[in-house]
Amino acid sequence: MMGRKHLTPIYLALAAAFGVLLGIVISRSNNANTFNGNGGDMNLIDKVFYLIENQYVDTVNLNAMQVEAVTSVIDRMDPHSEYFEPEVVKEVNEDLQGSFEGIGVTFRIEKDTVTIISTIKSGPSEKVGILAGDRILYVGDSLVAGVGINNNKVMKMLKGPRGTKVKVKILRRGVPELLDFTITRDVIPTYSVDVAYMLDETTGYIKLEKFIATSHKEFVKAVKSLQAQGMRKLVFDLRGNAGGYLVEAVDIADEFLPKGSLIVYTQGEHRDRQYIFARRRGMLEDTPVTILIDEGSASASEIVAGALQDNDRGTIVGRRSFGKGLVQEQFDLGDGAGLRLTVARYYTPTGRCIQKPYNGDREQYLLESYDRYNTGEMFSADSIHFADSLKYVTPGGKTVYGGGGIMPDVYVPLRQDSTEYFFNKIVNASIVFQYAFDYSDTHRNEILKYGDEKNFDKKFMFTDKMWNDILAEAKKKKITGTDEQKKVAKTMTAQLFKAYAARNVFGDEAFYPLYEPLDEILHEAIRHFEQNATE
Repeated sequence: MMGRKHLTPIYLALAAAFGVLLGIVISRSNNANTFNGNGGDMNLIDKVFYLIENQYVDTVNLNAMQVEAVTSVIDRMDPHSEYFEPEVVKEVNEDLQGSFEGIGVTFRIEKDTVTIISTIKSGPSEKVGILAGDRILYVGDSLVAGVGINNNKVMKMLKGPRGTKVKVKILRRGVPELLDFTITRDVIPTYSVDVAYMLDETTGYIKLEKFIATSHKEFVKAVKSLQAQGMRKLVFDLRGNAGGYLVEAVDIADEFLPKGSLIVYTQGEHRDRQYIFARRRGMLEDTPVTILIDEGSASASEIVAGALQDNDRGTIVGRRSFGKGLVQEQFDLGDGAGLRLTVARYYTPTGRCIQKPYNGDREQYLLESYDRYNTGEMFSADSIHFADSLKYVTPGGKTVYGGGGIMPDVYVPLRQDSTEYFFNKIVNASIVFQYAFDYSDTHRNEILKYGDEKNFDKKFMFTDKMWNDILAEAKKKKITGTDEQKKVAKTMTAQLFKAYAARNVFGDEAFYPLYEPLDEILHEAIRHFEQNATE
């Protein structure tokens, strides 16, 4: 007995080995270790997925596996190529097409409730009587208030094909019962020009949010309107503009440059070098211009800024741009899915590629601007160092650099004034924004009596009680400051409050004229014009 006990592990090992050998023999007899799929032209990926589909031990969702594999591969290539599943493609395309089909409102989710900020003029919602400040509690039979709904879910419920109907139940301040509305969806235009107005008697200001299919048309319309008001010089604001269609950027740059000027050129491994020149006399060839950029200005914005800088046309003011020098093209994959693939690099007229480095970490790449705080770049241009190999010279003799964004001609760092510490803290904590939203929501009719944002700015009084309310909220969030810091913050908060409140009541275009006194980069652009006028 004892002998057998000691021999048992040996028997088990031999049995296991025999089982392994038997498995190999069986596999060989079935030719399972040699691919014999249909056709000899299949590539590695096709072969692997064929075997998984036909030989794997369990049932698998092959399509989901393929999507995961493709996404993983694309993510490793570069940070801007992207695979879109069918349900996402339409949404992605709508963002750049200049229109979508829906009910025509802008909204935000406030205290877990969909709150209407504004209705599109002559849009479906305005036509049936929906007002700014209304709360949507039901879409169809679905409760959307107090259930943790997010923006994407709301948009999916409200968007839909033109001519289809959606029922909503609305809570309106001062009305005890819910109001029922049936809205017929329609084509809703979207706009890329946020605002266009005169800063003074001769200086126009245009802010472009992104480059969509209608951007050049919108830009031309805005320019003509400002010229009719006496515009002789222009501030063109591209801060926070993450890009869009290359053709729209080229057409807008063309308005500033003489015919025949090089705007940009592109080149890729499978794409021959393509030069793009100004093709006509531009509306603004003789108009002094400053372009405003910052760390959020990318791609198409950098094409415009780079084209003007390299052609010694105008002045770039602000902070170093994002650094995206890659060109994407979108391909239809036939099953409703889409692939946005990087096909070339673009180069500014002097030959600069301003694409910043990418080490394979997409998150780090996209959030690289935060590193600029740590290096000190956001607070001083002296913290920025370019290699001599990245140096280029414009026809006018100006030195410019490639390798990571457009460096402005006039650098405007973030202010490090210690007296503004308390103000910055309450702004970053959204205290001012939230207070302005709540106040304008409950005093909408009173604010409307001012007629427009100019009268509101001139006549509205930011009271001590309002300031004390904000201080109380700051205290709740344990935000403290010195008496001097609070004194400075009160003045700045009063202006920012009015800008936020005006936007909530009079629309997005009302924000910028009221925010102007707080905008350091814009002030620098205006000073630049004044200095040139006296030189």
